[in-house]
Amino acid sequence: MTSPLAIQLMRFAFLVLLWLFVWGMVRVIRGELQSSGARQVQSVPKARRARKAVPDSRPSRNGVSQLVVTEGSLAGTHVALTGKPILVGRANDSTLVLTDDYASTRHARISETNGVWYLEDLGSTNGTYVGQSKVDRPVPLEAGVAIRIGRTVMELR
Repeated sequence: MTSPLAIQLMRFAFLVLLWLFVWGMVRVIRGELQSSGARQVQSVPKARRARKAVPDSRPSRNGVSQLVVTEGSLAGTHVALTGKPILVGRANDSTLVLTDDYASTRHARISETNGVWYLEDLGSTNGTYVGQSKVDRPVPLEAGVAIRIGRTVMELR
């Protein structure tokens, strides 16, 4: 039979291990929250930078001709604004395919109406933001205003 002292030591060891686990989880979650809030430009391999604006892109009435990814794993990517809607998400058939864990399969759509580009969230889980505002209906876009989907930031130019 095990002595009462041994049982008490095992209880104490289990409690220490439990607290170490909780402490480790808090550190991981805190690190994730800090890294998602800090906007750092990441280095992108040259192969990913190969997607540049199509030469036949035409500026719309508000003077923008391309969508440029400024932060995230696809930083430096350019998508020409040709008048056709741009689908953004993790789906392989999206115009801009994101490898961001915080992006939905069909996350958002950027489309043109009467020379004005609009951003529409397509019911994403984590939301779409223009500047600091969460998008809950189609909103008009202006050149240079940040569009954030997860860790990916882009803007019209």
